[in-house]
Amino acid sequence: MRTTVRLDDQLLAAAKQHAAKTGCTLTSLLEDALRTFLTMNKRSTKTGRPKLPTFNGGGLRPGVDLDNSADLLDVMEEKNGAR
Repeated sequence: MRTTVRLDDQLLAAAKQHAAKTGCTLTSLLEDALRTFLTMNKRSTKTGRPKLPTFNGGGLRPGVDLDNSADLLDVMEEKNGAR
């Protein structure tokens, strides 16, 4: 696809010089640079730590032992009215 892009004169000159040194066209150099930039942008947003929701629930209920799954089940069943 053909398009018009306005570039700074010095940037264009440096890009042309780099393309000539590496034996590629200016078009392929610009395409590769855009692909690299867009890929880096995707990676940086994905590698950021996810924001997890927090709740102000007042902490752990007294007497609840998180290491005892049977007690936890009892507490959850009481809360749901199963007992």
